[in-house]
Amino acid sequence: MIARVEPLSASAPQPVQTVDTPTDSEMVRRAQSSQVYDVARESPLEFAPLLSSKTGSDVWLKREDQQTVFSFKLRGAYNRMVKLDDAQRARGVIAASAGNHAQGVALAAAKLGIQATIVMPVTAPQVKIDAVYRFGGVFVKVLLAGDSYSDAQVEAARLQRELGSVFVHPFDDIDVIAGQASVGLEILRQHPESLHAVFVPVGGGGLLAGVATCIKSLRPGIKVIGVQAADSDAMAQSLESGVRVALEEVGPFADGTTVKQVGAHTFELCRRHVDTVLRVDTDAICAAIGDIYQDTRSVAEPAGALALAGLKQYVATHGASDGALVAVVSGANMNFDRLRFVAERASIGEQREAVFAVTVPEERGSFKRFCAALGQRSITEFNYRIGDAASAHIFVGVQIGIRADREALREAFEEQGFGVLDLTDDELAKLHLRHMIGGRSALARDEQIYRFEFPERPGALRRFLEHMHPDWNISLFHYRNHGADYGRILVGIQVPPHERAMFQQFLGTLGYPHSDESENPAYRLLLGNDTAIVNGT
Repeated sequence: MIARVEPLSASAPQPVQTVDTPTDSEMVRRAQSSQVYDVARESPLEFAPLLSSKTGSDVWLKREDQQTVFSFKLRGAYNRMVKLDDAQRARGVIAASAGNHAQGVALAAAKLGIQATIVMPVTAPQVKIDAVYRFGGVFVKVLLAGDSYSDAQVEAARLQRELGSVFVHPFDDIDVIAGQASVGLEILRQHPESLHAVFVPVGGGGLLAGVATCIKSLRPGIKVIGVQAADSDAMAQSLESGVRVALEEVGPFADGTTVKQVGAHTFELCRRHVDTVLRVDTDAICAAIGDIYQDTRSVAEPAGALALAGLKQYVATHGASDGALVAVVSGANMNFDRLRFVAERASIGEQREAVFAVTVPEERGSFKRFCAALGQRSITEFNYRIGDAASAHIFVGVQIGIRADREALREAFEEQGFGVLDLTDDELAKLHLRHMIGGRSALARDEQIYRFEFPERPGALRRFLEHMHPDWNISLFHYRNHGADYGRILVGIQVPPHERAMFQQFLGTLGYPHSDESENPAYRLLLGNDTAIVNGT
């Protein structure tokens, strides 16, 4: 059973009680003696050939997504819980988690026979909530509270005082940090050759603190670089300011790292050992998810791809490295329904798609000149609705190879005399406006609406556009490449009644399967000029 409770105010998260952080040598000793391998496996460190070719560096992926709970979090949770004495175990444990720590606690609870209450934010992906019950069974109870980990932590602290349970912190606990630190020990053991840098995702800082402490203590020449989502950058801000910063809000996309305030222990260890913390945006994270898939055929969750996004940013800034680069793929608990968004944004994050608003004259020949400006490039999206007698405003996405192609395409449009607005980095356009182009138009007289299908291959849409008859005006056009086997287009064409027979002959010569949707009630209600339908009669 899942219960939802109203959280206490989390505008100023409760600070973790300050305890002296152990010395580096003591932290390494604790990591080396941790009991993580009761439940965890030594995850593989895999060479990534495609990423290495793309970046010009030797790139390796530390595959923590291959753990039983599909993330590294079981290491720290189990290492903490296995050390509880009989009296503590009898009281049970309580934890707050955005999802992955909850699964680690659940697995440990079932293995050790300890009752666990786990508080998760209401934004936690359902796949993670379901997994908690799968791993914990009768030993776990889940409560939902707040919109972030920090909100859930406030409620967990209240319940701890009420129930007297042992709190298993997801990051700011020495035994938890020591358990996560085993990831760093494994990297050093698995790659004894030259290592330039290790990139680690960071939310509250448990994994980064542990990995950095071990690596800097044993091989101090290796850089340790944290990576955070730009809208959840508590550790970056804290290290920059020299004190633990409490964020008012955190972004929801990389849900595994949505922490408003980092831990006292983790902050101290990161302050000692982390070289820098990079910030990456959502598009870069989506592109990194795609890169991991290309090399491994595995789908990382957003937080799990953070480290690779930072690695790519580092190479873009500093150039290729002589030594190897390692990115920790920290988790793969991805909600399936999020994949479409990831695929949509990955092309932009990878600079493989440019998006423009292009204004062309509403006159014969403009469409042909527009196609000429596109050249042989593949169109990924094309949206247009007639709305102005003098000008047509087209929303178009185009596949590009390198960033310079984006500028070249803009110049090609301008050479044709078209107005151009580059929307590639425009969040409003990418999230909303691309779906809102259209509506009824008084100019769409004699409009015929048809759906067309064609095999989806490079250049197919451009060839379709070139076959369109020049004597009839296009009043509506909608296409988006979603990776399907067939491309699907909705087209409005203005055909006077006395030319309908000629239009049917044209459709026969076009050679594409098509369906007449001119009488479709949804079209007539939302886009057409049928007043009877609009008025519901």
